[in-house]
Amino acid sequence: MNRRSIIISAPSGSGKTTIIRRLLACGLPLAFSVSATSRAPRAGEKDGTEYYFMSSETFREKIAAEEFVEYEEVYANVFYGTLKSEIDRIAAAGKHVLFDVDVTGGLRLKKCYGTQALAIFIRPPSVDELRRRLESRATDAPDVIARRLDKAQYELSFATRFDAVVLNDELQRAQDETCRLVTQFLGL
Repeated sequence: MNRRSIIISAPSGSGKTTIIRRLLACGLPLAFSVSATSRAPRAGEKDGTEYYFMSSETFREKIAAEEFVEYEEVYANVFYGTLKSEIDRIAAAGKHVLFDVDVTGGLRLKKCYGTQALAIFIRPPSVDELRRRLESRATDAPDVIARRLDKAQYELSFATRFDAVVLNDELQRAQDETCRLVTQFLGL
């Protein structure tokens, strides 16, 4: 089987994680690539499930050892990245890789994998709706939400550089469209 990659990127609060969960439940031969981060776990998050949690120092050591396919310092001293070992794990399982990465990471992965990757940008209906979603999560302080919204404004400008843009104004429709795009790309 020709291994392919599915890259899902979006500003924080766009519904990316919910859409990815649905995509994994569609019965497609996909496996989720668990990203690494130097941020602290949120309530209920487990190491190796949502992320591989590590200190900034450990993250930097892995960068120096070239253990990442891509990485970024998203905020000061807060890194996110994709470990090469994750790609190897998924390939050994005979699956296609499903990436959940920020916008710049998504574009880096697309550049790396070229036509063997489908890069999908999940677009929120508006920045105001994004604010409402982030505030309703009640997981971040107001200053963190403000930073996320500033970053979202910037990330939205990159949408046209993705292979497809899915507007998440109605969740069921956005989930169905994403499943259709991925099924078509995989030739299933």
